Amino acid sequence: MQSAQTGTNPSRDAEAALLERILAGDTTAFAELMRRYNRRLYRVARSVLRDDTEAEDALQDAYLQAYRALPGFRSQSSLGTWLTRIVVNAALAHRRKAWRLAEVIELSGESVMEEHPSPTQPPEASDHPERAALRAQTRRLVEAKIDGLPESFRTVFVLRALEELSVEETSDTLGIPEATVRSRYFRARAMLREALASEIDMAFEETFAFDGARCDRIVQNVLRCLHSLT
Repeated sequence: MQSAQTGTNPSRDAEAALLERILAGDTTAFAELMRRYNRRLYRVARSVLRDDTEAEDALQDAYLQAYRALPGFRSQSSLGTWLTRIVVNAALAHRRKAWRLAEVIELSGESVMEEHPSPTQPPEASDHPERAALRAQTRRLVEAKIDGLPESFRTVFVLRALEELSVEETSDTLGIPEATVRSRYFRARAMLREALASEIDMAFEETFAFDGARCDRIVQNVLRCLHSLT
């Protein structure tokens, strides 16, 4: 029977070693830190801003803020939680700036915040083109429906469903009660299911569409055959 483990958390130890290197001026260590958290933090920023470019800008600003603030990091919470809070605040600051800009510049009567393009990565050369195109189309649909969620639900959903944070971690990251995390996540999933089901119902209605051109072609072909018999 093995004795109980005491003491250290390997991931926390590795994190502490990485922070020590960063504080000593090792920029390659900070690059390693960014690569470790890039996906989570980008997704969180995008959940607030609903725009790829704006999310990247907010993430860059957040990293610069974090780098300057790292000497004061005291490990009361995990580094990931601390970084996520900084990214959320940076994203909110970017959104407020965009709103102020929209008040000054008229965009043909359309709100700048209503535009959220979602460019997709080109399919990998090794993948089957049709399968890659279908996957990209599905991803765009899901991203659009996530973008359509109210912000408070959207960020909780991204952290819980995409980044797979626990209820406790999400609560700690966003500073909201665990019960609120559970209710918002449950509601977000319900709204997404409803939105996607609606899209699927519409797709079923259009499946094997017998449009005007096809109808005309069949009628003309049959009439041509009939005329040839007379």
